[in-house]
Amino acid sequence: MSKWEAGQAVPGPDMQAALDTALSRAEPDVVSRFDLLVCGMPDESGPTRAPAISSATTVIAGAGPGGDDELDALELARRVAASDVSDETLNRLERVVDELAMAYAQTPPQQLIVRVRQHLLYVGQLVDGRKALRQHRRLLVIGGWLSLLAATLHVDLRQPIASRARLDTAARLAVDTDHDEMTAWCVETRAWDLLTDGHFRDAASLAREAQDLAPHGSSAHLQATAQEGRAWARMGVAGEVRRSLNRLSRLIAPLPKPDGPEHHYRYDPNKALAYTATTLSWMGDPAAEGIARDAITELERASDGVRRPRRIASAQLDLSLALLKLGKPDEAGGTALLAIRSGRIVPSNRWRAAEVVAAVEACGVAEAAELREAYQTYCS
Repeated sequence: MSKWEAGQAVPGPDMQAALDTALSRAEPDVVSRFDLLVCGMPDESGPTRAPAISSATTVIAGAGPGGDDELDALELARRVAASDVSDETLNRLERVVDELAMAYAQTPPQQLIVRVRQHLLYVGQLVDGRKALRQHRRLLVIGGWLSLLAATLHVDLRQPIASRARLDTAARLAVDTDHDEMTAWCVETRAWDLLTDGHFRDAASLAREAQDLAPHGSSAHLQATAQEGRAWARMGVAGEVRRSLNRLSRLIAPLPKPDGPEHHYRYDPNKALAYTATTLSWMGDPAAEGIARDAITELERASDGVRRPRRIASAQLDLSLALLKLGKPDEAGGTALLAIRSGRIVPSNRWRAAEVVAAVEACGVAEAAELREAYQTYCS
């Protein structure tokens, strides 16, 4: 522990799991404070140097390329204020949370997680600073959103130990601050994690639970509704799929376009087309082809000036699957090849690409070998 605190070593996944088990017996406030202090958890893909947790200046100095300037600015604003945690510092941290959430759709997860960790560490340093009760709650909400985003990135990177730890922290902070929507987002994120692991019925159950927890019509409510439909689609339950899609359609009908494009925690009605394409392609519905083509066209047009490369790659996989169902393996292989070579399929979605690759190979088309080679190159 002393080496860890000094930044000379970092605990591996087994040690992290053992610490989590030990601390689960502690009081909840102790666990929350521990999680905030050690939230610079390393990737499971390899060791990284753990930043020291003894002082804010140490954390800022080790923030990494590009992140140090951003955190230096936050630290200067904090020091100028009369209290350890000023309203200005909190305002800027809340803006950072929005910026990171909007960067999610465009930034590779292994890059974005670095910035999220840096800000989580900074929030952890401020937890015990002097501040009013309302400021303390705002800080915990900021820490909750950052922990939730970190959990989502760890899910994308297929790092289950880190994702569970982050999600537990976010859920505790959501409860501590009576933040119903954040609580629902935590459950929805767990549902998505289960869906990518093939636990479709459990995913549907959790998505329904998230809808019950979320304020009606909130972004979490809409996202959980869409997630439930996708889970039912993987199980081939057409009636439940249609009910989920109809509920989602009614919920998004009155929604205006959100101010922040592609904010991960603010549902954009434009997402509905791509979600419908995914759901129907998983169901094997013939309508999926046309909807997937429309989704790709809209995403590539980027009429609002925002590029969405990850969503384009996912929509291409949806189209590939729909084409396979319609007996068009040649075109399916070519479309999947575009998605794979884009480099924008995150590890949590590799199973979708593998599904298409295997199906194209089973059809015996000439493009199958090239597609398999591209997939293996991408995975390596």
